[in-house]
Amino acid sequence: MNNITKIITLVVVILCCSCKTNIKKEVLPSKKQTVDYSKESNSDYNTRMEWWRNARFGIFIHWGVYSVPAGFHNEKEVKGVSEWIQKRGKIPVSEYEKYAKQFNPEAFNADAWAKLMKDAGMKYVVITSKHHDGFAMWDSKVSNYDIADFSPYKKDILKQLSTACKKEGIKFGLYYSILDWHHPKARYESYLKNRKEDKTPYKENFKIYFEDYMKPQLKEIITNYDPEILWFDGEWIKEFTHEQGKELYQYVRSLKPNIIVNNRVDKGRNGMRGMSKTDNDYAGDFGTPEQEILEKASALDWESCMTMNKSWGFKKSDHNWKSSKHLIHNLIDIVAKGGNYLLNVGPKETGVIPQPSIERLQEMGAWLKINDEAIYGTERLQNNYKQGDNIRLTKKKNKDILYAIILKKPTTTIVLKNIKPNTESSLYLLGHSQSLTWNYTEEKGLEIHIPNDLLNRWSETIYAWTFRINGKEL
Repeated sequence: MNNITKIITLVVVILCCSCKTNIKKEVLPSKKQTVDYSKESNSDYNTRMEWWRNARFGIFIHWGVYSVPAGFHNEKEVKGVSEWIQKRGKIPVSEYEKYAKQFNPEAFNADAWAKLMKDAGMKYVVITSKHHDGFAMWDSKVSNYDIADFSPYKKDILKQLSTACKKEGIKFGLYYSILDWHHPKARYESYLKNRKEDKTPYKENFKIYFEDYMKPQLKEIITNYDPEILWFDGEWIKEFTHEQGKELYQYVRSLKPNIIVNNRVDKGRNGMRGMSKTDNDYAGDFGTPEQEILEKASALDWESCMTMNKSWGFKKSDHNWKSSKHLIHNLIDIVAKGGNYLLNVGPKETGVIPQPSIERLQEMGAWLKINDEAIYGTERLQNNYKQGDNIRLTKKKNKDILYAIILKKPTTTIVLKNIKPNTESSLYLLGHSQSLTWNYTEEKGLEIHIPNDLLNRWSETIYAWTFRINGKEL
């Protein structure tokens, strides 16, 4: 090889190396930036919460091993809600595990459940993936105390239901308990029993559970089932700290940035009223009033979770069913105050939803088919969400459309204050095509006239009437 050839070859090699170097520099991934989700902008938060605010109505499902004893242990009724039977019945872990080995819901039909939710007018579901008893309703690789490894059923409940809900257009959400009566490092009773052998302070044991068990399980359910909501509970235990709550919120959002997380992820819940305290930077996207409705309207995001009877999980002695009228009026009151209604069912161990629950859901669905536009995609009025005890008001978002929902049979004239209809606009009772006559004066307000033949159609199964008004709140 002559000198000229050598020089040319050397130049080519240098150029090739340079090109390769440049290519490598271009494809190298940039350093991953850590996002602080506690500093989310109002715009991003509103975008993330939009579907949930429009949904207004969801179903809560408490289902697990506790549905096997159904409130009774050793043939004796245990007081209180059924899902707390292990704690309140003082059942040892080894004895409670026998119920887990009997949990075999062969009658469970995810498609039928999802259709029932859709027909009832529910837009999202939250089901217990793991309650306080520690039993996982999916095939967890972190533990064998789950439905696939420990029960005779061997099938993944969450996968079946998440798939069915997706088909029906229902948003899928999961409940996960922070406390765990089964895991030895999360159980205070276990610590007391074994503290002579285990010198590790209980809070340190809980940290191990937090890092090595809880977080991996949460990663499993978020990765495998892609939930839109993560609904925490059990945050009240002393071992769980505010710092861990903030860390947990950050961790969950890092796995799925657009997920919605309730305020029980942290220590900020202010008792059963459920709204977050304002004296610290508590994590969580919405308040969680339990078994009650806020007394007044709130501009904050909130959701009332409530049972149809007394117990969350199935309890065979609990026949204290609320009427359909009561449940529908709850929904109306909650929405008028700017909240969501998460209504619970407790399926039997077989996978069958109790018939009284089905009947009430069907009746709620029938009412919503007529009155749905006054519920979904609405917001509270700025000044007056109610008039007296029997009228609730809502407003269609971004539109001059108001809804007056009457909870009791009216007289021939309904008078609404603080509402001014558009000039010469039509006013309707939802479910009836004929417009109603009305007149408006500043002194008297809006007077809606109802003909006698229409009044005669009111019955006890009507539950509530909704009047659609084109106009504005004064």
